[in-house]
Amino acid sequence: MSPQPIDRPGKIVCVGLNYRDHAAEQGVAPPEHPILFAKWQTALVGPGEPIVLPPVAREVDYEAELGVIIGERVRNVSEGQALEAVRGYVCVNEVSARDLQFSDGQWTRAKSIDTFCPVGPRFVPREEIPDPQALWIRCTLNGEVMQDSSTAEMIFSVAEVIAFASRTMTLEPDDLIATGTPAGVGFTREPPVFLKDGDEVTVEIDGLGALTNPVLREG
Repeated sequence: MSPQPIDRPGKIVCVGLNYRDHAAEQGVAPPEHPILFAKWQTALVGPGEPIVLPPVAREVDYEAELGVIIGERVRNVSEGQALEAVRGYVCVNEVSARDLQFSDGQWTRAKSIDTFCPVGPRFVPREEIPDPQALWIRCTLNGEVMQDSSTAEMIFSVAEVIAFASRTMTLEPDDLIATGTPAGVGFTREPPVFLKDGDEVTVEIDGLGALTNPVLREG
């Protein structure tokens, strides 16, 4: 199996509904502040490792996201200084079991299933990404483009998300923040498109490379 390109993070902090085009495709108003939730460490896998679909989840969705790796311990950091706390960036597929997400009424179980957080293909230092809000981001499923957007579509910038999160939690080295997904996710499509056994899904972001994972149905 391919190694993960980052150390095991103490926290995986995710942001919901953080792209204008994603809010628009759902017909909902943009949130007034970042919506934060968690994924567990055991969801992490590296490039080339399978996304495993458990029997309990039948509506599993892809989500291309920019991952931010924290490089220093910060609490109550200002928006102006927030990017100085970043060590680097990585592609993230924030895989979600929509049936569990919507039936549970909260998101932790649906998004923390084992293998539901592929990251990679490599860690890219902050210095190589001068503007995290000017990156093309795309997801392809079996070669078909499903998401095609820009991090400029983010409602809350990387700096805003870090500053907001640090008001209530200490961010520590190797913590991973997944900053939200753009339009084109499977559950909003007509008909819906969900991951199935034998699929191959790729997340690609400017300067970060392409993260590709096969999909397998457990058992």
